[in-house]
Amino acid sequence: MSESMENLRQQAAAAVRELCEKAKLRPGQTVVVGCSTSEVRGSKIGSDSAPETGKLLVEVISAELESRGLYLAAQCCEHLNRCIITERAAVPGLDIVNVVPQPKAGGSFATAAYAHFQDPVAVESIHADAGLDIGGTLIGMHLKQVAVPVRLEIKKIGEAILLAARTRPKFIGGTRAHYDESLL
Repeated sequence: MSESMENLRQQAAAAVRELCEKAKLRPGQTVVVGCSTSEVRGSKIGSDSAPETGKLLVEVISAELESRGLYLAAQCCEHLNRCIITERAAVPGLDIVNVVPQPKAGGSFATAAYAHFQDPVAVESIHADAGLDIGGTLIGMHLKQVAVPVRLEIKKIGEAILLAARTRPKFIGGTRAHYDESLL
């Protein structure tokens, strides 16, 4: 493996580990990941899709999440309306849509996820518990309603900016309300 690919592997693994820790994720929860392999390679989003980079990142991110009992939800690009590729077990009861992502219609990351999963399905949307946005892919539409930024030590994967988020339950009540600190 080249040094640059090994660096990507290390960056992605460290980012996932830190997100899981800071977001206090529990088994059965879902992490949405949007990834522009073009941006990872230092190119403009959508201009330099890299299947080998997508495959490497899916393998690393999946391994970290699966070891914690978490589901990966891979966001497709805008050509597939940012639909989600995930394991069928992650989305019981959701309507499945019929699409198989390709590097230029869905993106290399989602394409690799579809090939990697045991029982892959596509859904139009999901309400994930946390997420990683690798390269400005705009994952916010797939997070639960109250998203909170998570500041990670890793700021980039390759050349792509890295943003992270977790979610929390909505606060309800007024000045007299008391809240469960463990849910914050």
